[in-house]
Amino acid sequence: MDIDALWEYADPAASESRFIQALAETTGDDQLELLSQIARTFSLRGRFAEAHERLDQLEAQLNGASERPQVRYYLERGRTHNAAGEHEMASYFFNQAWELASQAGLVGLAVDAAHMLAISNPGSEQALVWNQRGLALARNSDDPKAQALIPAMLNNAAWDFHERGKFAEALALFKEAEQAWIARERPRQIQIARWSVARCLRSLGEYQQALDLQQTLAAELQAAEQSDGFVFEEIGENLAALGEHEAAKPYFEQALNALAQDPWFVQHEAARLLNLKIRAGKA
Repeated sequence: MDIDALWEYADPAASESRFIQALAETTGDDQLELLSQIARTFSLRGRFAEAHERLDQLEAQLNGASERPQVRYYLERGRTHNAAGEHEMASYFFNQAWELASQAGLVGLAVDAAHMLAISNPGSEQALVWNQRGLALARNSDDPKAQALIPAMLNNAAWDFHERGKFAEALALFKEAEQAWIARERPRQIQIARWSVARCLRSLGEYQQALDLQQTLAAELQAAEQSDGFVFEEIGENLAALGEHEAAKPYFEQALNALAQDPWFVQHEAARLLNLKIRAGKA
C-alpha cells in the first residue's frame, strides 16, 4: 500500500477522508499504518489532543504488529509532540523510530526519522549530524521515500549552517537542493530553493547577485499573477544594502502588505513586521 500517494499535505481534512475510505479496503498492519496517518492529519491541523487520542488507540493495537506500523506510530507520536513545541519528547520518539526502522531495514522510514530528529533539534550540532546521517542513507538507497526526502534534508541542513554563520557551506547545500527540486520538476519548491540561494548570497555580501535572482523570481511570479512578500522583502533588503534606500521603500511596503496578512508571520515575526513598517515609512 502506497500511503504517501494518499496524502494531500495542504489539505489534511481531505487526506483524512482518503485514509478512512482506505481503511475499509485493508486489513492487519496496513490498517494500523492508516490509523497512524489519520492521527497525523489532526496534528497538521493543530488538534494535538485528538492526534494523541488516536495514537493512544493505535498503540493499544500494536502488540504483535510488524515493525512498519510500530515505526509509523513512533514517527507520528514524535511529529505531534514536535508540532506542539515539545522537542525533547519528540526527539525521544524519533529516536525510537530510527532505531527500529534501522534494525528492520525500513530505509525510507529510517530516513524520515533522521529528517525529523534534525528538525526537532533546530540550529544545533545534532541537527547537522542527523541531516548528514539521513542524507548518507538516502543517497545510497533506491527507496522512493528516502529519495523523496533528499531535497528537504538538503534545505534543512543548509539553514542549519546558515544559522551558525557558515554561509559558504550553506550556499553549496542550497544550490544542491535547488538542483534536486529541478530534477523532480516541482515548480513551487524550485522557486523557494532559488529564493534561499539568493537569501544566502545576501548573507555573503553578494547583494547585486542576490538582487538579480530575487527580481527574476518576482517577474516570474508576476507573470503567473502571483506575488510573494518574502521576495519583496529580500528585494528591499538588497537595494538598501546597495545604498538605494528610496528604491527599497516600495518593496518593503509590498512585503508589509503581503506578510501582514499571514497569521503565522504576524504571531511569530512581530519584530520583523515592525521593521518592515519602519523601512516602508509606515511607522
